[in-house]
Amino acid sequence: MPLEVLSGSLRVVKNHLPNHLQKIGLEHLQLGRDYANQYIQGSFVTSYQLINLGNEKPFFKIVLQESENSSSRNSSIYILIFGKLAEDCAKVVQQGDIIMVTGFSLSMSTNDPSRHTCQVEVSEEAGSTIYVCTRSLQNETEAETASLKVAPKYTYTPLNHLKNESIVNLFGAVKFFKPPYLSKGTDYCSMVTIVDQSNTKLVCSLFNPVKDALPQIYRIGDIVRFHRIKIKEFNDQMQGTTSPGFSSLTFDGNIETPLIPRTSSKTFSFTDEDRKTVKDLRMWVASNLFSLPPMKKLSDIQPFMFFEFTGKLIGKAKVDGSSYLLKVWDGTRCPLPTWNVLVREDDLEGDEYVIRQLKCLTVDVVAYDNHVHVAKLLKVGQFISIYNMHVKPHSSENGREVLQFLLHGGTGHGRGIAVLPVNHPDVIELKSFLDNIELLLNDSPERASPEPENSYSLVGPDVERCQQLSVTVLTDNQHFDTTTLNTIRMSSIPQNYRIRARLLKFEPKTLYQSVKLYCPQCKSLKEIPDETELDSILREASVICSDSNLQSISFCNSVVWPAENQEQRRVAVHFASHKELLQDPEDTLVFLEGGTLNEILKFTSKFKGIIPVTSKEDSLALLDLSVPYFWEESMQYYGCKHCSEPKSMESLGCLASQEKPSWEHTSIAQALGIVPLEYIFVMKFTLDDGTGTLDAYLMDSKKFFKIPASKVLTSNILQGNMEIIMSRLCPADRTPDGFPWLECFIKSYYVQDGTEKRIFYRIFDTTIAEV
Repeated sequence: MPLEVLSGSLRVVKNHLPNHLQKIGLEHLQLGRDYANQYIQGSFVTSYQLINLGNEKPFFKIVLQESENSSSRNSSIYILIFGKLAEDCAKVVQQGDIIMVTGFSLSMSTNDPSRHTCQVEVSEEAGSTIYVCTRSLQNETEAETASLKVAPKYTYTPLNHLKNESIVNLFGAVKFFKPPYLSKGTDYCSMVTIVDQSNTKLVCSLFNPVKDALPQIYRIGDIVRFHRIKIKEFNDQMQGTTSPGFSSLTFDGNIETPLIPRTSSKTFSFTDEDRKTVKDLRMWVASNLFSLPPMKKLSDIQPFMFFEFTGKLIGKAKVDGSSYLLKVWDGTRCPLPTWNVLVREDDLEGDEYVIRQLKCLTVDVVAYDNHVHVAKLLKVGQFISIYNMHVKPHSSENGREVLQFLLHGGTGHGRGIAVLPVNHPDVIELKSFLDNIELLLNDSPERASPEPENSYSLVGPDVERCQQLSVTVLTDNQHFDTTTLNTIRMSSIPQNYRIRARLLKFEPKTLYQSVKLYCPQCKSLKEIPDETELDSILREASVICSDSNLQSISFCNSVVWPAENQEQRRVAVHFASHKELLQDPEDTLVFLEGGTLNEILKFTSKFKGIIPVTSKEDSLALLDLSVPYFWEESMQYYGCKHCSEPKSMESLGCLASQEKPSWEHTSIAQALGIVPLEYIFVMKFTLDDGTGTLDAYLMDSKKFFKIPASKVLTSNILQGNMEIIMSRLCPADRTPDGFPWLECFIKSYYVQDGTEKRIFYRIFDTTIAEV
C-alpha cells in the first residue's frame, strides 16, 4: 500500500517496515544517490493546501522535522507528494504524527534557506510508500514532541468571570498589543489587550528579563493562552500581569493555518480540548472582525500615513546615539521619491552588491529612541514587521520633496518592531514573491562589476517583471485594503473586497467555451448555439414562396429567388431602400425569408446586414429569437426571449426614413422591441492566497482580457491571445509556489436556488497588466 496508517509505540511501528530498509538521517541526504533500501523519519510539523497542478494532478506539500540534530538547518525538509498519494495523505496526517518515507527521490530546493537544501519527491507511480504513526499526546516522548508525556488538567477562566487577586489560566484573542520593549528597569515589557466570546476585555502588562519569553504576538487577531497570570483590579477594571511560573502560547488567528504554537518554552501541554478552544476562538475572530491596522505595501504609500509594514531587512546602520537606519523592501516600489539617509559606508551592514542593486527600491526607515536597542539586535535578511510607522514629506537639500519613513520613539498605538518566523503566513507569501528576484540578482553579471557610486540604474528587465505587484491591475477603488480569502469566507454578505492571490486552476479549459450570452435586464445566461443547431432552426422555418404570396414592406423592394439545387424551395429577399432607391450593397439591409444558414452567410459577405424573417398574416416578423435577429459580416446579434417584445418589420420604417440610414444593430434592436444579449466571458477561477482557497467567477465582456468576447469565437488569433494570457496566470510548467500573483476586486452575493440561498463571488474592476 502506498500509504499505511499505523498505531502503537514507535518500536512496534518500525516492525512493519520491510527488513531490508535502513534509516538515514536527513543531514546525510545528497542529490544523485540511490535510496532504494533506506527510509527517512521525522515528525509532521506543517502542511500546505492540497491543490491540483496545471495538469490536474493532485499536489500536497508537508514539512518533516527530524528530532535528532534539531538545531541544524538539515533537521527539516520539504516532502512533495503527487497524485492519489497526495489526496490520501491530506486526509489523514496531523500535526505531531511520526512519518517514515520510502521509495523517494531528491531534487534541489530553493524555497527556504532555513530548511534542507534538498526536497523529497514521492508518488504512487514511483513506488513510494509513506508510513504514518498516529499516537496520542500521552504516548509521545519528549524527544519527539514539545508536549509533556501526560498532559495535566488545566481549568480555564472566561474573561467575564475574573476575580481580584486570583491567579488563573485563560485563552483570548489579541485586540491590541505592543511588541516587547525595554522597560525603565532591567525587564522587557509587552502590553496586550485580549478579548473572548464574552466580549470582555482584559489589559495585560507582562514583564520578563528575557525578551523571547514574552508572548510572540505578530498580528491583531492572534490567539493566546496564558497560564498562571495574576489578576488585579485597578480603576474598577480587571488587569493581568505576570506571576511566578507564567507561560504563554500564541497561535496564528487565521482559520486554515496549522495549529503550531509560538513559545520559548521547551515543554508544554496542549490537549485536544485546547485545540478545540483555539479553533473556536479563530472562528469567533473571523465572524467578529477586529479593526485591523492598515498593512501597506511600498507601492501603496502616500504622505502622512501611519501604517503597519512587513518586509525584508536588506541593510542597517547606526545613525547616532538616538536613531538607527533600517533599509527594508517588500518586492514593490514606492511611487514617490524617498529620503536617502547618509551614513558611513563602513557602518552599513548587509551585502553591498544587493544594497546597490536595490538602491532605488528599498526605503530607509529611521527608528528612534527606545527602538534603537531592538534595531541593533536585528539581523540582515530577517523578515520584520514595523508597527505604526509614519511617512511624511520632507524637503531635501536640493529642494525636491521626498518621503521620510519614521518609527517614532515610545510605544503609543502599538509602535514597535517584531521579527517574524520563517513559517509565518506573511513571510511565506512574501518570501515566495522575493525568491525569483533574489535568484536573478545572484545570477546578475553586475555582481562582478558593481555600478558606480552615484548610479541609480535598476536591475535588468527580467527583474523588473518580477517586481510587478501582480499580473493584473485594478481599474478603480485602489484605496481599498487587501483582505485575506479566509476572512472573506467568514464575512457577511454582500461586500466588496480587494484581494491578492494565485490562480490555482480555471474552468473551462477550452477557452472559447467560456463565451456566453448575457441579458443585462433579467441577468440570465445562455449558451451560444452551434452552427448545426442554427441551421436546423432555419431549415424548419424555410417555406415555399411564390410571387403571389410574397409579403411586401413599404420601404423594401422584394423578389423571390429559387433556392440553389432545390427546385421547389424559394427564398424571398427584401432589400431595404431609401427614398425608393436602393443603396450600395455595403449599406443595404436585407430581410431574408426562407434562407438557410449557408445562404445567410453568403448574403453577409455582400450586404450591410441580414435579418431572418417569416411571413405572419399580412406582415413580416422576426424568426424565433433562438437565432440571431441581426447578422453583420462574421458577427451575430441575439435578443433575449424573456425580455423582448418583438414588433413587425414595418417598425424599421422610422430608420429607413432617416437622411442616411446606418442600420446599426443597437438601433435595429430598439426599433424592433428587442433587448440585445451581450457576449461575455464566464469563467471560474480557483484562487489561493495562503490563508485558504475561494472560487470566484469572472463575468466580463472585454475589460479583463482586453479582448472583446464577441470577437473570440470567429478569430483564431484572439483565441491564441487568450491561451497566452491564461498560461501567464496559471503556468502549467510550474508548481503553485511559482505562480504569479493576481490583484483583484471581488464581490460576494447571494443567488436564490429554489428555496436555498447560495453564496457566490465575482471578479470586477480588474484587468490584465501590460506585458
